[in-house]
Amino acid sequence: MAVKLLKSEQVLPITIEEAWDFFSSPMNLNEITPEDMKFKVLSEVPQRVYPGLIILYKISPFAGIRMGWMTEITQVQPMRYFVDEQRSGPYRIWHHEHHFEPHPEGVLMTDILHYDIGKGIFGGIAGALFVHKKVKGIFDYRFKKLEALFPRKA
Repeated sequence: MAVKLLKSEQVLPITIEEAWDFFSSPMNLNEITPEDMKFKVLSEVPQRVYPGLIILYKISPFAGIRMGWMTEITQVQPMRYFVDEQRSGPYRIWHHEHHFEPHPEGVLMTDILHYDIGKGIFGGIAGALFVHKKVKGIFDYRFKKLEALFPRKA
């Protein structure tokens, strides 16, 4: 098993309530996902996440190949964190924690992602060649997009 860890931290100049309102709404995920992933929410989703929420998507994670993805929101502590886990899709394991805490400059948002693409030696090769770079690229894009959506005031 080759579980990878990606951790990302970002301070946003907004309140924790504003952060929670934005990130706990499943429909906002499209806004912070790279366009080349052709990300689309297929299921009807509520305004806010809750434990047990199943979300169906179509994504194009690699080489333009379209595939279904299903995640479940497994844990929610309002204004503090929520966790989404893949139930079916391109990864063997996908466990993504979204944490929020007050910060002197606004809110500190921390993402902790554990993922494994599986598939034995082929997964290892694909991971080394492009999957790990793609996952990091998604979070790099998200970082820049959030800075544009929530700019620091001069």
